[in-house]
Amino acid sequence: MSYTYEQMARRINGRSDMSIYLTHLTRRTDTQSEVDTLLQIIKEQVIRGSNGSGYIIGEDRAACFQDAPLHGISQNIIHENQYRKELGSKLRYDACGVSFSKQYVYLLGGRPCVYEKKEVAKKILPPEEWWRIVNFDMSDPLNIVDWTHEREWRVKGDFIFHHGYATVLLPHNSQYREFIDKVDKETLKALQGLVVLSRTI
Repeated sequence: MSYTYEQMARRINGRSDMSIYLTHLTRRTDTQSEVDTLLQIIKEQVIRGSNGSGYIIGEDRAACFQDAPLHGISQNIIHENQYRKELGSKLRYDACGVSFSKQYVYLLGGRPCVYEKKEVAKKILPPEEWWRIVNFDMSDPLNIVDWTHEREWRVKGDFIFHHGYATVLLPHNSQYREFIDKVDKETLKALQGLVVLSRTI
């Protein structure tokens, strides 16, 4: 059974565990803060796809998004920091990012990821679709691989967007002020919106 976009929005708005938006989170690098990374994305109007050196399977690059409401995004950020400290893993993302409507991402090629053991998923999907695979394996209680809390979507290659569809996410007031001070004011006017997640994150 199909339904209209307005009916879908009403259904999602009545749920605390769902969102009509998809969120890409940035991270700091050795040469850039997370705010500067976000500013570069906004200036260039493109999210560069990650390659196989990270979590993308196959030869294609892909831009990654999380399908979660803002409180879920905040919980994932907190979890990421706790998980990284516990296991000593590399930083995957910070609390800065940009959100787009799910329909907008879909129309630009975005699709939900396929959670499965990667060797099983490779038999299901053709190689040109392997960028959608997220390794998932709960068979060994001492070696669980489970990223389903992110409910990930991906876009093959780079994600090129218009400012009017982008809502910027910032973790707290100080980074909000940094972003406002640095961003081009015409670009700021063109953005769909800006959200500060917390005063304390």
